[in-house]
Amino acid sequence: MLSALLPVRSLLAAIFILMAGAGFVGSLTALRLEAAGVASLQIGVVATAYFAGLTIGSLRAPAVVRRVGHIRAYAAFVALLSASTLAYGLHQGPWFWTGLRLIDGICLAGVYVCIESWLNDRAEAGGRGSVLAAYMIFLYGGQALGQSFLTLEASPATPFLVASILVSLAVLPVALTRSAGPVLLEQPPLPLQRLYQVSPLGFVGAALTGVMLGAFYGLGAVYAQRLGLSLAATAGFMSAVIAGGVALQWPLGWLSDRLDRRKVIVGALAGTAGVAAGLSLAAPAGLLLSLLGAMFGGLSFALYPLCVAHANDHLSPEQRVAASGGLVLVYSAGAAAGPVAGAAALGLFGAPGLFGLIAVLAAAGLAFGLWRQAARPPVAADLQQSYQILPRTTPLSAAVVDPAAEAAPDQA
Repeated sequence: MLSALLPVRSLLAAIFILMAGAGFVGSLTALRLEAAGVASLQIGVVATAYFAGLTIGSLRAPAVVRRVGHIRAYAAFVALLSASTLAYGLHQGPWFWTGLRLIDGICLAGVYVCIESWLNDRAEAGGRGSVLAAYMIFLYGGQALGQSFLTLEASPATPFLVASILVSLAVLPVALTRSAGPVLLEQPPLPLQRLYQVSPLGFVGAALTGVMLGAFYGLGAVYAQRLGLSLAATAGFMSAVIAGGVALQWPLGWLSDRLDRRKVIVGALAGTAGVAAGLSLAAPAGLLLSLLGAMFGGLSFALYPLCVAHANDHLSPEQRVAASGGLVLVYSAGAAAGPVAGAAALGLFGAPGLFGLIAVLAAAGLAFGLWRQAARPPVAADLQQSYQILPRTTPLSAAVVDPAAEAAPDQA
């Protein structure tokens, strides 16, 4: 595994540093707006702007990379992200911050396009799984670590300054690399209508997962604050969810390769609904809150790659990258709607409303999954494609572990 990671070590270092800086800004802005008495719906709009930017960036950034190259495009996206992070300290207004979060999303999408296409180019055929696993660990590890910076209170601008410093430092591992960037090829996603026809459960599951996790990322910190948690406890809760999201993906994926994959998706949805209901009804605190948060992250974060794997079971090898790219966009559209829906639930029901909404969405997905199990026979176990962990970033992430990259269509 180590030999597979050596060619991409600078890229992994870059994404870790970048996410340590940029990964907590969403939580920080939500907490600052909550403390200023801004309405829940407006906080949701600010969070939605980020996911809208991520969607726009994933569609437009590849053209920028093809025009100027990976290193220049990466440096430009990081520089703009660092500047927008500093700009939060100039004025605390919800509409001003909405514009900044849109810029943040576009810039991070550009960074993901650069990093993920570069990983795909430099990963050796036999080590693609190891490379993607490491990418996930470094990405979410940096994001989890970054939550600890929520507690920086030397001055109102201090967390934004630290975030900008880390984002700026993330340019160094890439700018100093001696290897040239790869050629970025066109990878149009599969049409959405075709995606739904191929895998209704994969399509609906990806969309619902986007709404649930968009609501969590946009307003999870606000939920914790409304429970009466301190900043340190809020940061701990957010980190526990993200860490749990990485920990359970491998065992659930292993199980899905040996059973009807829909049963695992249905089980994960049922578990997500149950844990979210617990977070909504019990108003837990302390260790129990962290444990439930980790369980929520573990179950809900696994849903997207499970849905992609289920869709791949019904596709030929040459269609899988396009299908995965389409599902990323479906997820992103759901994530853009999530914060507004979560904010409405918070406004109506208080802190329990956020996870109450997530529980309802997971229960709806569970009902849909049970119906799909009855409507279509399962794919034979020996015909199922191997599960792969996948980040929910850009359509290019699918190419890093594209099964067709290692086998010609007539060999699959």
